[in-house]
Order: sequence, then C-alpha cells, then structure tokens
Amino acid sequence: MDLERAVLVQVEFSAQRQQETLHELVLLARSAGVEVVDTVRCRRQRPDSRYYVGSGIAQSLADQVIASELTVLIFNHDLSPAQTRNLERCCQCRVIDRTTLILDIFSQRARSYEGKLQVELAQLRHLSSRLVRGWDNAERQKGGIGLRGPGETKLETDRRLLRQRVTALRQRLDKMTKQREQGRQARQRAAVPVLALVGYTNAGKSSLFNRLTQANVHAADQLFATLDPTLRRLELAHFGDVVLADTVGFIRELPHDLVAAFKSTLQETQDADLVLLVVDYADGDYPAKLAQVQKVLAEIGASEVPQLLVWNKIDQCALVPRIDRDEDDLPQAVYLSAQTGEGVPLLLDAIRQRLAQHYLRLTLSLPADAGVWRARLHQLHAVEQEHFTEQGTTELRISVSATDWGRLLQQSKGRLENYIVSEPLF
Repeated sequence: MDLERAVLVQVEFSAQRQQETLHELVLLARSAGVEVVDTVRCRRQRPDSRYYVGSGIAQSLADQVIASELTVLIFNHDLSPAQTRNLERCCQCRVIDRTTLILDIFSQRARSYEGKLQVELAQLRHLSSRLVRGWDNAERQKGGIGLRGPGETKLETDRRLLRQRVTALRQRLDKMTKQREQGRQARQRAAVPVLALVGYTNAGKSSLFNRLTQANVHAADQLFATLDPTLRRLELAHFGDVVLADTVGFIRELPHDLVAAFKSTLQETQDADLVLLVVDYADGDYPAKLAQVQKVLAEIGASEVPQLLVWNKIDQCALVPRIDRDEDDLPQAVYLSAQTGEGVPLLLDAIRQRLAQHYLRLTLSLPADAGVWRARLHQLHAVEQEHFTEQGTTELRISVSATDWGRLLQQSKGRLENYIVSEPLF
C-alpha cells in the first residue's frame, strides 16, 4: 500500500513558541504511516481566521501540493472546521489537525473491543463539532409557493445518526466499566496491591512491563505503540502477589475527547496503590513531558496517588543504576534500563518498601474463642493459608491492608495484636 505523502505545518507564536514541537509531530505522522516530505514553519502574532496561516503561506502550500504530489497537509495545531474547509479548497488536498492525527493513530492501534469502542466514541465526539451546513450536501428550506423544501435533511439526519451511535457506544462502555469496577472491588477485597505504569508515550512503559512480568505486550520505538490496558500478576519476593497495569501513554495536548473516552481505562491509575511514573531520562525534553504527565494525572483525579519515579533508558546516558531516597529513607526514584534489565532488581526492592507502608503480611494464632475475628478476616479476603492445630487454635497466614488492620485492632481493642506470632516479612 502506498504511503500518504504529507507536509507538516507549524506556526510559532511569540507567546507560546515552546508549547508544541515539530519533532513530535514528525514522530506522530510516522506512527500513523505517513511519509513526511517536508516541514513548514512560520511565525505569526495570532492565527488567521480564514487559513490559520497567512494567505501567502496557504498559496505556497497549494503550490507545494502540486509540485510534490502531496495527499495531505498536517497542522501541529487544532483547526476550526471553517479553517480546515478553506485550506482544503485552497490547496486541493486533505487537511488534518493534530487532534485528528492522534485520533487516527489510536484508531489504528486499538486491538481490544473496549479500546475500539473508546476510540470510536472519541472520534464521533470530535466529528460532532465538524458537521456544518453546506449548499452542496443539504437541501435548504426556501420561501415561496412550490419552493418550500423539507429543510436541511442530510445535515439533521447526520446529526441524529451520530447522536444515536454515541448513545449506543456510551451504553456499551458503561457496561464494560461496571465489569472493570467489579474486578477492582474484588482486588481491593482481596487486599491485592495494584501498581499502574504511567508516563509519556514512548518512555518505555511496555518494555518495562514485559521485563517485570515476562508478558508479550507489543513494544516498539514509536508513539502510542500500545493502547489497550493490560493487567498481569507480579510476584514480589518476601511480599506476595501484586497486579501491574500498563496504561496508555500521555502526550502534549492530549485531546479531551480521548481523555473522556478512556476514562474507565485510566480509572486503573486513579485506584492504584502506587503509580510507577516512567520517564525517558535520555530525552532532553523530559522536564516538559514529565510536567505534561502530571497535568493529565491531575485531570483524571490521580494526582494524589503515591508515585515512584522510574528514570528509564540510563543505558543511553552511561549512568549507574541507583535508588534516590527521601529524608525518611523511603525510595522516591529508581534509575534503570528496561531494555538491558539494569536496575530492575532495585525497582522491585523499592516497590516492596513503598508497599510495606500500606500492606501487612502476618501469621496469627487464634484461640478457639476468637472465631469472630477469623470470620472477619475471611470477609476481608485476607486469609492466604489456614491450619487447625490439635490444641484447638487456628493458624492463619494473612495479607491485609494497613487501613483494614488498624480498623480490626481498634474494633478488637488491641486483642488481635496479642495473636501475632511472626513479624511482617519485609
């Protein structure tokens, strides 16, 4: 199949020159399967209401479309429907903006049923603002005898069909959201900690996910290589099982329609016990990208979830793996390479130490008259192993959150503390 040939356009404004980078747009275009023929940069004080760029640049782009046999122009900005239409008429080729390009990449990469529904919903929401009236595709109502038509039939029909499809997609996604919520509640009842891998796209999240869980999630050196969330069990030595969630990567100016559509997927991050924030340390622009990730986390209500910074790709910077700690000796950042495996054992140690604040693993020896507390522990799904002795006691191996354990101690007036026969294994 022939690749689409495109010219990328970026307008730099004096007040926001650093907000968008042309290099990232090139990566996005290539991720979408587009051949980048050339890039065009220009400066303006403000966007032109008709073409976004000036009329001279628009005519220059039209000439370049003919000379280079281009099929599409890609703008590193959000264009209004009118600007898109005017540019297409002037240049005689398709014109798409940054949001449309990202939505197209998501559409190509979604594999699961839920992912496809989420992307389609985001596309329809974006399309709903671009349904415009036009003489060429809708019959207009006119005055006078014999000239009164049925109105803008096609436009209204398109709107009605779009609303119906959006409603159907929301209903299906709501059903799948409830199923996800049931799974989250089951993990919470079983006191299984959840770790969420988040970060800027192409920071190495999927590579680290594969390294930790021996999974076979697709990982590639491109933007949005993986979209569908993946959950895997990870066994931590001297701690037990945890759930590791690989989430969609973030990017500058992530379309709000996408954030809304992927809300149920991003809920895994909001409900996580610990966020592993993966950063590409070899990327010179990592401070801005890290700030963008924090911005999206705040948008989805996950900014208060405890974070552990994971500085990835240190093999490209000739750095030694290490752990940075705070004044309380708690790990705050880990330097590693997901590609080579350097520093991964340090990450596992750091995760254990961070989770030790919130989860306890204990062995209890309950007497025969403490059956009510045995029942409460079973209700919390905290019991991992159980053994009845000839003396009538019950030995329990439990994994319980620190919050639930504190509540049980309060309810038992400290009695349960007397039944502990071993210290936490960390």
